[in-house]
Amino acid sequence: MMKHMKQLTLWTLCGIVSASGLAAQTKPNIVMIYIDDWAWNGSPIAMNESMANSKMPALQMPNLEKLAKQGMKFTHAYGSPQCAPARVSLQTGQSCPHSGYTVVLGKVKDEYYDMRPEYSKMPMLPNVSDTQLDEEATTIAEALQPMGYVSAHLGKWHMYSDPGKHGYAVHDGETTNSEGNTLTTGLKKGEPKPKYLPKDLSDPKLMFSITDKAMDFMEDQVQAGKPFYCQISHYAMHSGRECLDVTRQKYLKDPLVQAWYKKNNQDPEKITRKNCPANWLAMGEDLDGRIGAVVDKLKALGVYDNTYIVVVSDNGYRHEELQLQPGMKQPLHARKWWAWNGGIRVPMIVKGPGIKSGSVFNGNVVNYDFLPTFYDWAGGDPSTLQDIDGVSLVDYMKGKKPDEDFLNRNLYFHYPHYREAVPHSAIVSGSYKVMHFYERPDIPMLFDLSQDPGEVSNIAKQNPETHNRLFGEMMDYLKEVGARFPKENSNYDPAAYKKDKNTDKRLLWGPFEGQRPLEQDEI
Repeated sequence: MMKHMKQLTLWTLCGIVSASGLAAQTKPNIVMIYIDDWAWNGSPIAMNESMANSKMPALQMPNLEKLAKQGMKFTHAYGSPQCAPARVSLQTGQSCPHSGYTVVLGKVKDEYYDMRPEYSKMPMLPNVSDTQLDEEATTIAEALQPMGYVSAHLGKWHMYSDPGKHGYAVHDGETTNSEGNTLTTGLKKGEPKPKYLPKDLSDPKLMFSITDKAMDFMEDQVQAGKPFYCQISHYAMHSGRECLDVTRQKYLKDPLVQAWYKKNNQDPEKITRKNCPANWLAMGEDLDGRIGAVVDKLKALGVYDNTYIVVVSDNGYRHEELQLQPGMKQPLHARKWWAWNGGIRVPMIVKGPGIKSGSVFNGNVVNYDFLPTFYDWAGGDPSTLQDIDGVSLVDYMKGKKPDEDFLNRNLYFHYPHYREAVPHSAIVSGSYKVMHFYERPDIPMLFDLSQDPGEVSNIAKQNPETHNRLFGEMMDYLKEVGARFPKENSNYDPAAYKKDKNTDKRLLWGPFEGQRPLEQDEI
């Protein structure tokens, strides 16, 4: 009892006792809720109030909506074309071409070009990518540690390195996508994957256990009087749909879902889990429940008002559930794997001290802004951070009006690979965007996103000076940071290329002059 009284007295003298009697810090806590494969329009919150298709029909996420009402919505937030590069950018404050981590390729031996047989007949020789988080890079946890922060990373890591070696005191290890696919994790070789969703699933996508561990971590730090950074990296909303049966049953009764079943002549008891819209909707609502659990825990610990909560996705996506609403078209072009808007635009909500309720920020922000922003929140000077591309967003969250330099700064995206897409790069500068496809350097591409968010009209020929300026700045930057570049393949075989399973999509979503032909499910 005496020891407890002495500790309590010390905390009182330091001015850091919360109303609940638990230790609280003057430094703010930071909770990052990182959601996998979540489209810009993948929530019930309209990312653009003038676009009905900028939010998802039927889906209910009341806890996320509360955070948006209490905090700031970012209408022009950018991630990366794929999940692992996005996570590296988040941790290091570096763009993908700067970090060298531009895609997940598995184990490759080549140092520059990807010489695997499946790419030997392609038009270009694609590049390899870095295969793990650079040990020399400073992560969020390492940046915050000198200022007294304890950090945890729970859930999907997917950077092929040990989180413990990058400053994280609590973590789940070198996790990938596999751990979150609970219905297939541990299957023996040759064992068939379950097609349907079992009714007894209690921890879909591990979202409940991940959240429980996060809440335990937060409680431990509050009791110890330590400020904390807690990154909850969910496996949802990645494919391999998992949800609670009770939530699924709710969405099976939704009129839009019922109409979809009738139109497509589907039986809800026989449909595969990857094709069932009720599964995806239920996974989203279950995830929202875990967001609510974190909020409730922070309130119970007495630190909610001194905690920043960031909810954002790693990369863009393309949720077909949008079409549950008759006549609805996809608002953005393409999807994950591409630097088209559908692959890199993401939803983003931030709530915390000094952020005005219901505020909206329309400037461009990107995943490599988080490290300097968090460092700024923790009391550090972000201008002292070295070798990063991001900037602090703290002043803008407090209400500062962004100047032209910020609004027109360059954001860079680089995908010199095949896999699902084709080698290409992009630069976003204010409302302008240049796309460059290495297979077709003869087709310049420029878009005015303020008028054309769906990237329908290529205006490069009408605006050659703007295109040439931005293209030059992009290439100069890529060379400056040591980005890898593909090159023409002397062994290119058009017939073999045509037979590749992804070529139709590559041609459909490749470069074009003038206006692209609109697909059936796109604006």
